[in-house]
Amino acid sequence: MSDDIPLSPPIYEDPDAALYRRPSPATEAIDVLKAAIERLKAAIDAGRQPGMPLSVLSNVAREAPLGSLALAFLLGVAIGRRSR
Repeated sequence: MSDDIPLSPPIYEDPDAALYRRPSPATEAIDVLKAAIERLKAAIDAGRQPGMPLSVLSNVAREAPLGSLALAFLLGVAIGRRSR
């Protein structure tokens, strides 16, 4: 007589089961939005490096806020008239 304990029969588990389960459309949409937000954050951070356009724009706005406001207003008026 042997002291080995008999093993239970193997239970079949599909190795490709993860491929069959798809995330819900809401989960996919959230993942896409998160990826887009991360890319946008990276682009903004890159633009804020010294000498880059966002850095220059923020420095100009800090030094001359009234002039920047007037320029933004005139730009808005020009774009608003063109869209009519």
